[in-house]
Amino acid sequence: MPLIKANGIADDLWTFVKDEEQLPPEGAIIVTLARWQANRDQLAARPTPLGIRLKSDQAPSTISGDIERFDVIALEFPKFTDGRAYSSARLLRERHGFRGELRAVGNVLRDQLAFMRRCGFDSYEIPEAADAAAWAGSLRGISVVYQPATDQRQTALAARHRPASAPRREVAEEEEPAPKVIAAAVEASNEYSQVCAGYWAY
Repeated sequence: MPLIKANGIADDLWTFVKDEEQLPPEGAIIVTLARWQANRDQLAARPTPLGIRLKSDQAPSTISGDIERFDVIALEFPKFTDGRAYSSARLLRERHGFRGELRAVGNVLRDQLAFMRRCGFDSYEIPEAADAAAWAGSLRGISVVYQPATDQRQTALAARHRPASAPRREVAEEEEPAPKVIAAAVEASNEYSQVCAGYWAY
């Protein structure tokens, strides 16, 4: 599967080894939770990078004591209607302190990439036939955000109420909201507030 990250198409140096397959003698590998639990000592003794793949019904707390052993944690999206991996991503980042690569695998959809990124994902396996460059561009499709998330981007509300003297948080160039977009968001928010005020007055 092609792999993309925030800066575009990336080389995938990892091999996902299914439970019925032999472990390669060397190289970076990703294994299932079942295999990690069954062969923990053998896998921990490997001198090469190790990753683990969790299904949507496998809670991050299951590996909380081994988080530092993994360079990659792949979270599976089995189907469009199953979004439990979003919650798992935030738990891994915010509660369990995982700082390695967090990878989205399975039924990964282009219009969800930006939301996955906000939850803590930083790499994405996409369909073979996908236009990888176009998909990578989708990561920068949302310039203004309304809710706080793992990526700690400034929300539109915070931007509106930030004192003029307050320092701005440094963000990557690709994440910097365009001034015109910010202004439009603030104007829309003001209009909505006026409408609500008129409604309640009535």
